[in-house]
Formats: sequence, C-alpha cells, structure tokens
Amino acid sequence: MTTFTSIDDVQSLLDAQGYVCDRALGTVVFLALRLGRPLFLEGEAGTGKTEIAKALAAGLGRRLIRLQCYEGLDASSAVYEWNFAEQMIAIRAAEAEGAVDRKRLTKELFSEQFLIERPLLEAMRPQDGGPPVLLIDELDRTDEPFEAFLLEALSDFQVTIPELGTIAAPEPPIVVLTSNRTREVHDALKRRCLYHWVDYPDFAREIDILQARAPEAAQSLSREVVAFVQKLRSEDLFKKPGVAETIDWAKCLLALDVISLSPEVIADTLGAILKYQDDIAKLQGSEAKRLLDEARAGLDPA
Repeated sequence: MTTFTSIDDVQSLLDAQGYVCDRALGTVVFLALRLGRPLFLEGEAGTGKTEIAKALAAGLGRRLIRLQCYEGLDASSAVYEWNFAEQMIAIRAAEAEGAVDRKRLTKELFSEQFLIERPLLEAMRPQDGGPPVLLIDELDRTDEPFEAFLLEALSDFQVTIPELGTIAAPEPPIVVLTSNRTREVHDALKRRCLYHWVDYPDFAREIDILQARAPEAAQSLSREVVAFVQKLRSEDLFKKPGVAETIDWAKCLLALDVISLSPEVIADTLGAILKYQDDIAKLQGSEAKRLLDEARAGLDPA
C-alpha cells in the first residue's frame, strides 16, 4: 500500500508534520501501513489520536476523509443518501413534459447523478494521489449495530447500495479509528485492526511536542507549562488536560506576552486547560501556587 523501509521513516514523516511520536506508536503505524491493516487508537481525549490521521494524510499527500461518529449514526448516514429534493424536481420536470416512462425515470432517479456520497463511500472511490486516509473518529460514541456494519465494510473494503450494487475500493484506504473509551468497542472489530493505546506523553516528549507546535515559546516557559500541566494531571479532576490543552495554553500565554508562570496568570487562563467549572474551582486560592511550586521544584536546571 505505502512503502516505508523502516519505523524511522514513519517517525520522520510524522515529525515533519509537527507530530512527535514515540517508538511504540511509530512501530504500529509502520505495521498498519505495511500490512494494509486498519489502525485502532484508544486513549484519553486530547492525547493526539486524531492528529495522527491528519499528519499521515498531510505527510503522504493523501486526501483526509473524516467520519465523525455520534450516537445514532447509522449506515445510510455514513455511506450515502439520495438527494430527494433533486429527485422531486426531476419528477416534476418529467411530468411537465407529458408522457412519463416510469421504468426509465426510476432508473434515472436512482443513479449516480442523484447520489450524495458520505465518508465511507467517498473513501472507496479512486482518489488523486492514491488511496485516502479514512479517519473514523470517536467510534465509541456509536452503538453496536453500526459497529457490526463497519466490521463488514472494513473486512472487504466495499459497500452495497441496493439500487446500484456493490462498490469496492480499487485500493483500500488507510484507515484510522479512534476511541476515547467511553465504552468498550467490540472485540470482533478490534481483531481486524492493529491496536495502540495513546497515553499522555512523558515530560521530555511533551516538551518536544510543544516546541514543534508552538516554536515561538521560550524554552523556560515551555518547561514551566509542561511541568505544571503534568502536575495537574496527577490531581483528582473530572477531565485531565490533554496535549491539545497544553498547546492551547502555551499559545494563550504567548498572546498575553507572558514570559513566566505566576499564580495570577494561571488563575486568569485556566479556561484554556480546564473545561469544567468544578475542576477550575479546585485551583482557586492557594492551590494554583502549590501546584506551581511543586512543578518548579521538579524541574532540573535548564
């Protein structure tokens, strides 16, 4: 499907897109590309699962097709729909012309001309530059019937439209599935994929990520930001900040011309890293200062 000679090639490709991955993640991405297997990524929200698909698409020069999952998503919404408004116009136009050949009209109404392609069908179509990257994001938000349908679609990389027949991908797309693990995804689907748990990065890798995504931040500020966020993750919070929040916070601090953290700055910008009021309330008063002091105490001299 995609020729890479080594895991280092994959890491270099992702790194060139500003995505810093460790060896374990680079390995499973390499194997998914080499073997043509879907890649299933689980982990907390904000750990960079979706960004992997974006970085792969950009690095390979492929189109990114995203299926954003939600509760109640069904096969028709994910594969195709008929353009009923255009079909009704065509029917009225045919009636206005007089004699209607119903058999011919029906065939025309359910042709490609009136077909609205949704992400799964789009991913089966030939694309300029090669097979696309199909991102099936937050699969855990859907229900089991959709999982069962997806299992069949990803097994043969084909979908069936009753009026048109079976449409198979000439080349399988590069498939990345993500889950925030709000519920367990069925084992049958996981077995079709190569699996990786995307965890929060350690201090050194999160520094590398921040420097790649916010290179204008001074090293001293980056170290304070990452140390504070990592200390924050050890607290009892409803939603721990992910890497995305680390990057957002650093950019907010830069926009405010902050050169060093202080309890006052932290209090003013908590909305960039914490998204629930109960979590923000826990850092009021002396708590922010305590965490900042602990974070600084754990920093080695730069």
